[in-house]
Amino acid sequence: MLNSAQYAGMDLRQLEYFVRVAELGSFTRAAQQLRIAQPALSRQVRLLEVELRQNLLTRNGRGAVPTEAGKLMLEHGRGILHQVERAKEDLGRVRGGLSGRVAVGMPTSVARVLAVPLTREFRKQLPEATIAISEGLSVAMQEALINGRLDIALLYNAMPSSDVELVPLLEEALYLVKPTAVNVKAQRGVSATKKVKTEKVALEGIAALPLVIPTRPNAIRNLVETRLGDLGLRPTIALEIDGVSAILELVADGAGCAVLPQSAVMSASGGTAAMQRFEIAQIDGLLSRLSIATSAQRPSTLTQRAMLDLISSLAKPLIVTQT
Repeated sequence: MLNSAQYAGMDLRQLEYFVRVAELGSFTRAAQQLRIAQPALSRQVRLLEVELRQNLLTRNGRGAVPTEAGKLMLEHGRGILHQVERAKEDLGRVRGGLSGRVAVGMPTSVARVLAVPLTREFRKQLPEATIAISEGLSVAMQEALINGRLDIALLYNAMPSSDVELVPLLEEALYLVKPTAVNVKAQRGVSATKKVKTEKVALEGIAALPLVIPTRPNAIRNLVETRLGDLGLRPTIALEIDGVSAILELVADGAGCAVLPQSAVMSASGGTAAMQRFEIAQIDGLLSRLSIATSAQRPSTLTQRAMLDLISSLAKPLIVTQT
């Protein structure tokens, strides 16, 4: 057990380095994220172990795993670093506002709609704080959240986990997207106009259609395969393409159909006018759930909580109005 005298001699930088190595399971990955040389990182963690007179990590060819003492130190270390961050925030409030950095991850389709207004409002309400927004797949962002590279993530169809706390934000209907006859005529030089209209299609009705769909892991693909699997069916994959814009261009060219939220189609294709290239039909009973995710291992700072409130207030109206 670690006593108060051992804590007194600790270097906060060494503690931060240890926590990051333990969370990432690798000195190499931690050095890259912390932007320091790996030998220097190893030396600082070793100095912490010497100070505490405990081996905190088991080093092997596959990385670094916390020992029993290391697991205890990881739990305490997270709490100590959190309290330091809270102290900085309180001092920031004395100067006039919350401070600190918040790293937010979101799917590309959501970032197209949310990133700019969220950043604008964040700077307005929290001028002393900084924000970093990154785009990615839900599976990768959930891992980044667990490893501490992200503070908050917006995840599609996230599975419950002891490492992550999920708060449902909204549900979006998924649509079957096909090229329109109007679009084919336009490609042939025939002038035509058409209003965007939506119909409904049964889930089992999409099984035999050629789909242009993202590679695994992808939240929507996983959902489609799982729900069709429940019916004893499998999707027909025509092409595997990552990126909504690329998928839509291939659909418009007649390569197949897509399964996407309507907001993603509109934001990636350029709005209602560009939507005339497609016929969209709501897939009955197929809903994509968007949740706000935070780490269950690290308490949120006041700045992060303020960001969570901003996301909750801005995301749903912005995404819903796209449809």
